[in-house]
Amino acid sequence: MVSFDLMFFAITIPAVLFAGISKAGFGSGAAFASSSILALVLEPGVALGIMLPLLMLMDIFSLRPYWRRWSWLDFKRIAVGALPGVALGAWLYDIADPDLFRLLIGGISLGFVVWVIARARGWVRISTDPAGPVWGGVAGLAAGFTSFVSHAGGPPVAVYLLRQGLEKTAFQATTVITFWAINLMKFIPYSTLGIFTRQTLTADLLLAPFAVIGVFLGVRAHHLVPGKPFFMFTYVALTLTGIKLIWDGLF
Repeated sequence: MVSFDLMFFAITIPAVLFAGISKAGFGSGAAFASSSILALVLEPGVALGIMLPLLMLMDIFSLRPYWRRWSWLDFKRIAVGALPGVALGAWLYDIADPDLFRLLIGGISLGFVVWVIARARGWVRISTDPAGPVWGGVAGLAAGFTSFVSHAGGPPVAVYLLRQGLEKTAFQATTVITFWAINLMKFIPYSTLGIFTRQTLTADLLLAPFAVIGVFLGVRAHHLVPGKPFFMFTYVALTLTGIKLIWDGLF
């Protein structure tokens, strides 16, 4: 059940704004923090069901500023790999209980932070040689699965695209079109699995204006705001929410 009370809007409005800013301005990698935050107060399936239409709306408004500035080759490689990843996520959702998804969302949240720290400290190095089609497919597979279970496909896509040597705007544009495609792939299985309900769609109608506002703020921030403060806030939020979701999933 979704209770449309003050607490609901106090949590969802900032989360949706944050997702729009991240998706349109900072490579989408941190947008899934919104799903993690919503999963603190809602059933994981409800949180996923609310966020997907909003993310798709953000995709529509994000495409225009970056139109045709993406790398078609890299997009196609990732999209082909994402199809079986989405199918795997749909299969797991059909047989799993909500606590498993709390653990998955929490674990992915913490794993993202660990990966960022490891990169920053030089523990993990990304090759500067361009990745081939196989690695594009592997990145797509991982992105399709993690995106299905937690809207968290950003990291594997980022790892692949960083190796391709794209400039800032091409990187952002390729990320935008990639997740536009992956979110379209997810829509039909979400529908057939009953993730969308009348309540989630009502929530989407109420939150849609904030999704659009977040996108416009993100596009502007892409050109004006340094990413470091934004991502520092994201890492702290993901760490706290990840720990809480894992605790809830276990106990």
